[in-house]
Amino acid sequence: MADYTVHIVDDEEAVRKSLAFLLSMNGFAVRVHNSATDFLAFAPSISNGCLVTDLRMPDMSGVELLRALQAAHAMLPAIVITGHGDVPMAVEAMRAGALDFIEKPFEDQVLIDAIGRAAIQLQEAHSGANDITAIQARLKDLTEREQQVLSGVVAGHANKTIAYDLNISPRTVEVHRANVMAKMHAKSLPELVRMALAVKFNPG
Repeated sequence: MADYTVHIVDDEEAVRKSLAFLLSMNGFAVRVHNSATDFLAFAPSISNGCLVTDLRMPDMSGVELLRALQAAHAMLPAIVITGHGDVPMAVEAMRAGALDFIEKPFEDQVLIDAIGRAAIQLQEAHSGANDITAIQARLKDLTEREQQVLSGVVAGHANKTIAYDLNISPRTVEVHRANVMAKMHAKSLPELVRMALAVKFNPG
């Protein structure tokens, strides 16, 4: 996509420069923004691009930024970078419209692949009906316990928390979670969360 631009939002200059160098070397046009507030003012003028933002920033968090973009009708495919302890917040970011979240530290290719998916999302028209139907069919194959575990995952709960809530061992949660990933054909936790949010999963 000739005019596709990756917008990097991070309050740390070293991180901005590092990501910009990585993406430029991989053929992407890049623009950096040193705060969420600065990007928010610029966002309405973007017609063809994606956002890569840190989750924790001093002026406005990644979640708050996504919500502000939605309110301004300036949403674009967004990838959130997060620390290991921020997964519940990252799930919240996906609820606010993020396409993906990536946990630090990450391989360069993981970010490049995520940006590629964002580009594809922009290119494709919404033909999600078949995808939704397939996801719903897979959900029906989950046992009641697997649905309960999935509900905890989508809520951003750690395995230990899910285990406590369901009165089972963390190891049993791991087994159920692996089964859920397999049955849902999810290759990663963000993909599993995306599927559940796409069909407004609620086990009741």
